[in-house]
Amino acid sequence: MKILYISPENTVGTLSLWKNEHESNGHICRTLTFFHSPKNFQEDICLDLPFNFTKPWMAGLRQHLYKFYRGREGYRKEKDGYPPVWSPDGWLDKAFFKWKDWLWLSKVEKAIKEYDLINYDVVHFESGMDFLKNEFFVQALKEKGRKIICHYHGEDLRTRGVMPVIDQYSDLNLTNEVDLLEKHPNIQYLFLPFEFENSPPKKELNDTIRIAHAPTNRQYKGSASIIKTCKMLDDEGLITFDLIENEPHTVAMERKKRSDIYIDQVGDKGGWGYGMNSVESLSIGICTLTEMNDSYQSFIPDHPFINVTSESLEDKLRTLIQNRERIIESGDIGYKWVRQKHDVKSVSRKLYTYYESIGLNP
Repeated sequence: MKILYISPENTVGTLSLWKNEHESNGHICRTLTFFHSPKNFQEDICLDLPFNFTKPWMAGLRQHLYKFYRGREGYRKEKDGYPPVWSPDGWLDKAFFKWKDWLWLSKVEKAIKEYDLINYDVVHFESGMDFLKNEFFVQALKEKGRKIICHYHGEDLRTRGVMPVIDQYSDLNLTNEVDLLEKHPNIQYLFLPFEFENSPPKKELNDTIRIAHAPTNRQYKGSASIIKTCKMLDDEGLITFDLIENEPHTVAMERKKRSDIYIDQVGDKGGWGYGMNSVESLSIGICTLTEMNDSYQSFIPDHPFINVTSESLEDKLRTLIQNRERIIESGDIGYKWVRQKHDVKSVSRKLYTYYESIGLNP
């Protein structure tokens, strides 16, 4: 079987992981990205297109401009609908996308021809987005009878909405984020895949407890509250606080490994629960804190996280600092749990079950 992944970026390394996993099962797999990975993850086909709105300065510009359309929350304002549907927010928005599509078209058409992208049995659209806003490629795939899968993350459904044509043609919709299950009538859950090292869980703590936080977006992670609390405890000499930002993935992981406690997020502003940062910290046996609301706890009741809010964070940290055995125990529980739920072999078996449900034979 020939499998193609199309994504704006290889954001957390899962594209490389899926490529290796599919190939290990005897399939042909290619991954294509619009932009280079900001964390230097491996690339396969990268078009290196202009207007990468995942770059902080571009995202900031978009956020500022969208305040004219959506009010104070700007681009971060969640859309209504079940599912919410994308459309231009105004005449300037519409004109920009028309111009951007024109700018991208020649590179996209060249890639389709050069890599024979039309002749794949199944195409995963990470983000649920075609190359261009006119969605010409997904229509061509449908005419050829190819299977189409949309995999939604974060802002894809919260603030952008589904693209109307690809949503109509999609054979399967997937997400790794529990809150997105409530934003689409036909979407399935899949744990994030991860490839684990054989190293044992962390058993020794630093003399002074080291706490790490690695936000990709401070607003979404509730970082203001986390940073304020951790700096206060650092100033008291109770902890060493390590704020990990804008680093290559290899550097970020080395810093995470030196920590004793990892804090993912508070506030549910950018989605519920946890993401790849927590999977990484659990994978090396680090006690991990995040906010788990009632819906998430009902969905995954056996989770290993220490549940915190912005209001409870200080007290929870002070209690942990005084109970080093609890820190080690929590890390050990998380180490075992994450291998059970997130191992790429287990996740791929679930994905292939979904393949079978849409008529594919993996």
